[in-house]
Amino acid sequence: MSKSLNENICEAKTFERVYNEHLDDVHNFLYYKYGAQFNPRDKAQDAFIKLWDNCKKVTFAKAKSFLFTVANNMMLNEIKHQKVVLKHHKTEPKHYTNETPEFILEHNEYLNKYNKVLSNLKEEHRVAFLLSKVEGKKHSEIAEFLGVTQKVVEYRIYSAFNILKKEIEGFKIK
Repeated sequence: MSKSLNENICEAKTFERVYNEHLDDVHNFLYYKYGAQFNPRDKAQDAFIKLWDNCKKVTFAKAKSFLFTVANNMMLNEIKHQKVVLKHHKTEPKHYTNETPEFILEHNEYLNKYNKVLSNLKEEHRVAFLLSKVEGKKHSEIAEFLGVTQKVVEYRIYSAFNILKKEIEGFKIK
């Protein structure tokens, strides 16, 4: 008996023995206490992972108690998390903004004009411009993607920007 008390859980055979002896017990404990909705099998597995991570600190004699305590705490944490999720789902998003109807109308008109001018650009200018400004790609990446030189890409972006600036009042890009 004294030999089993001093066994090192970090040894694979000892850990495997603890795993085989207690996995079903930990799972059943969690299942009967909390039900199947919180995945008791996963929590039992996670408890064994924690045991393995702490194998130097936990003695063989305390392994069962450690597993049950850790698994129970994991389940309680999951329940707390689910309560927070439910509370978050219950809060209704606000259905109003601080923007005036005039601002919203101007914004929509500006967006429509932008899309119209963008659609009237030559395809190669539009593609280079969108890859650069919308997707944030570097000029060298765009050049490689399109199979052209970096100078050609710079020219296309510059041309598209000038057309947009000319057609749309107050057009700026950061």
